Amino acid sequence: MSDVQIEVIRSARRKRTIQASYVGGRLLVRVPAGLDPERESDLVEQAREKVLRRLSSKGIDLRRRANALADRYGLPKPVAVEWSSRQMQRWGSCTPDQGRIRISDRLASMPAWVLDSVLVHELAHLEFADHGPGFQALVNRYELAERAKGYLIAKDEGRPV
Repeated sequence: MSDVQIEVIRSARRKRTIQASYVGGRLLVRVPAGLDPERESDLVEQAREKVLRRLSSKGIDLRRRANALADRYGLPKPVAVEWSSRQMQRWGSCTPDQGRIRISDRLASMPAWVLDSVLVHELAHLEFADHGPGFQALVNRYELAERAKGYLIAKDEGRPV
């Protein structure tokens, strides 16, 4: 799917924003007319990545996956688990008092064991809001936690997980 056909539609009416949609096996990207070619290329690539993440995340049932991990590792079950295309600084987030977990759709294209590690991390936040010893004990029930943490640090250019 990474070799998707892209059609750029330049619009004189469009002034500042771009819009991307996946239609009939093609990615249609609407951009303002008159953009600098390099800027247009960057915006089209960003749109392509975002649409491909959204498409790849649709095939993963996060709720079922989170509930299975909660059962397997003795963690609380969430009220809701959803993909987020707005999380660019974090891999996941949790609102413990609401039981809601959001997972960055950037994880959809990563190995399943990495996604599972982030889910376990966020499930542990349903029990402990902080990153203290109790929280760490829950996270470390997942046998690939350290490996996944290293993988994400490498993907995120050295920023801590």
